[in-house]
Amino acid sequence: MVGDPKGAAGPAPAELIRFGEPRRYLVNIDSISTSQLFADCVIVGGGAAGLRAAIEAADRRNGGPQRETGRLGNPNVIVVCKAGLEESNTWNAQGGIASVLREDDTFEAHVADTLRTGGGIADRVVVEQVVRQGPELVRQLQEWGAGFDLVDGRIDTTLEGGHSHARILHAHGDETGRAIAETLIRKVRSKANIRVIENFFTIDLLTDKENRCIGILGYSRDSGLQIVWAANTILATGGGGQLYRETTNPAVATTDGLAMAYRVGAILRDLEFVQFHPTTLYIAGASRALITETLRGEGAYLLDTKGRRFMADYDEAGELAPRDVVSRAILAQMRKTDATHVYLDVRHLDKEYFARRFPLISDLCESFDIDVSHDLIPVRPSAHYMIGGVRTDAMARTNIENLYACGEVASTGLHGANRLGSNSLLEGLVFGTLAGRAVSTSEPSDITSLKHPAIRYNIPASDRSRLDTADVRNSMRSLMWRNVGITRKAQPLAEAQEIIRFWHRYVMDKVFDTPEGWECQNMLTTSQLVAHCAELRKESRGVHYRMDHTQTDDKRFRKHTEIIRAG
Repeated sequence: MVGDPKGAAGPAPAELIRFGEPRRYLVNIDSISTSQLFADCVIVGGGAAGLRAAIEAADRRNGGPQRETGRLGNPNVIVVCKAGLEESNTWNAQGGIASVLREDDTFEAHVADTLRTGGGIADRVVVEQVVRQGPELVRQLQEWGAGFDLVDGRIDTTLEGGHSHARILHAHGDETGRAIAETLIRKVRSKANIRVIENFFTIDLLTDKENRCIGILGYSRDSGLQIVWAANTILATGGGGQLYRETTNPAVATTDGLAMAYRVGAILRDLEFVQFHPTTLYIAGASRALITETLRGEGAYLLDTKGRRFMADYDEAGELAPRDVVSRAILAQMRKTDATHVYLDVRHLDKEYFARRFPLISDLCESFDIDVSHDLIPVRPSAHYMIGGVRTDAMARTNIENLYACGEVASTGLHGANRLGSNSLLEGLVFGTLAGRAVSTSEPSDITSLKHPAIRYNIPASDRSRLDTADVRNSMRSLMWRNVGITRKAQPLAEAQEIIRFWHRYVMDKVFDTPEGWECQNMLTTSQLVAHCAELRKESRGVHYRMDHTQTDDKRFRKHTEIIRAG
């Protein structure tokens, strides 16, 4: 099917690929002897999507049937997260939320910008659904105490690359994610029927004989292995920037949700589309730190190491071009100048205003003795956002009964082949709300009286040598950065898969008893899938750029890549 390259057509078709995976669960299971909890709904993940889902799922005011379960007649909801609630991509998000709030902006313009950036495979119905819900969700966050930046008593909005209007709202300058997370955390903790369990590593989704999701198996330091039986499960585990050596993501972003969904038989979609943020602080020996593109929206320049402003050579929008264009331009300019980085120039901006407007970045630069009024800020691209994920419909439902997904772990159809900046927080709030609402309005059940199958799963002992998972993980991240990064070619993609298959043989046959081992197994699973999907898409579209297939091929590839576990 050939569609409008700007994304004006309806949903793109999909090609479903079956891919081998020998193991259903990562650990041995004996449900009878394992500690157990019960919930109407368990939510895996504590970012914006998961927290918003919990708030909605916990409240029967949504018009669902009367319930007898849970406290005060409301559903019993459990939220689990692998670290603390403060360790999420949401908490670390410097950018803002895209929402139509100004009189000179329109829903139609926001929809058009999103579809244009999406490279022809974004779903117009989903885009319109998300865009139109933005103002109401923003108003709701304000009512709950989110302190968005104001001008003359109204929410201030700024321009960002790829947007035709100033529609990006912020909180405390570059602390938008933290402000939203704190607001949602307060709301969650105020509800007696929501229990939050931190430092709980979810290992796998549990299913019955009909492959319906019936809860999760996880591990906590205090209780060891633990089962949470649940009538409904919502995945909100975030993305997987840790697949790459260079990333803006926190250490917890290791694709656990994608891997466990794949093992359960959920369809994963468009994994080849990985967005790289063009500007992260580059200090040799230090971890990468995001430098928000709002800086470029407010007038920052990109210079190469020779002091030349170069973006006009690559795109007429210059520094305000979409992220994928800017990332590739920076990479190309680094190669041209034989440099490890380029620079952001904010010397022409008022230093006091800069410190007020971007307090996190200002403090970060000062910590490395960078005086932004005199010094340039060294930057380079890093892995930032996984556009692909677990396929959902417009109500956040996956192909597995009783399993929902929202946030970065999901592929909802909003982003297509490329995410428009600041649409991700909006998407997480919208689909978190939808997932929670779907759960709260579903037929109630007394979870404690449900018949749960006895699950016994034993993994044969391995006779192969054990590799050091820390070494495998570091080597895999470097391999993904080199071979499956910002630009791709057939031979490096094939080589990456061959090397990952080798690691699979010595890692995936083992039974680990720590999160570090399970993370390594999850990352190996998803890195193989990402590389395979990238090899299959022999064209360039959105953030997926093939140096050996530089053109977009609508005749063969205006479609989604869908992959499912064979067997």
